[in-house]
Amino acid sequence: MNATSTSHQTSRQAQDELVLVLGGTGKTGRRVAERLKARGICTRIASRTTLPAFDWQDPSGWKAVLQGVSAVYITYAPDLAIPGATEAIRRFVDEAVSSGVQRLVLLSGRGEEEAQACERAVQAAGVEWTVVRASWFLQNFSEGEFLGMVREGAITLPAADIPEPFIDVNDIADVAVAALTEPGHAYETYEVTGPRCLTFTELADEISGAAGREVRFTPIPKDAFAEALAESGAPDEIVWLLKYLFETVLNGRNAHVGDGVQRALGRAPADVTAFARRIAARGTWQAADEAATA
Repeated sequence: MNATSTSHQTSRQAQDELVLVLGGTGKTGRRVAERLKARGICTRIASRTTLPAFDWQDPSGWKAVLQGVSAVYITYAPDLAIPGATEAIRRFVDEAVSSGVQRLVLLSGRGEEEAQACERAVQAAGVEWTVVRASWFLQNFSEGEFLGMVREGAITLPAADIPEPFIDVNDIADVAVAALTEPGHAYETYEVTGPRCLTFTELADEISGAAGREVRFTPIPKDAFAEALAESGAPDEIVWLLKYLFETVLNGRNAHVGDGVQRALGRAPADVTAFARRIAARGTWQAADEAATA
């Protein structure tokens, strides 16, 4: 059988399967679902607002969500580091396997103790698994928590100027879809990052160059950041999580690139310059005062 025939056979097999996407409206989940549907693969998006509904805090609805599912993309909101996440992942994995799921793909972090515990729960499931360990998302600055800072012209965060290989989440989605639908990815741990490390100052410079205006990085003390978050009305768990991530993840131990995108997809990951130009061209980074009068 030639490669084309094998590809067509794999495609037909995948179309007969039902893939569950947890967090299907999030940064990676939305893109994973879009790609699966574009391939003609039956896709079920699960959240607290879907029917059937899915809630990490309410296991009573899990069985209905898992009915008929052959593969699952697992994301835990807001993060695997949140207390209780490991136990929830274990319970969900057990329910998934008992429901007949044959493949699990977990979005994980780069080496946090809590994330590794969740990885072990997936790896012990007795079915095919793939772990996707991701670095900081570039999209945090274009559609996420820090977009407002970019529009205001100052990325004000409790981070030292430690290099981080920021990744375009489109690459994460491509890796996840490959792992969910194609052979050759079972029992792999892909450390997915961008192709180079940048400090937050260098990232701000990239954004400035693309946006055509100055966007600065301004480091602030962690306690001041946490206070400002709390005063803004952010939930306690989000305040705790962001403080934890800046203390634990951005400590220099992840200041190196991974080869996960290359290994999974056979191509290099997207570079920050291409990302920044794409986002700036959409007008996403228009200054706050300009956006208000547009």
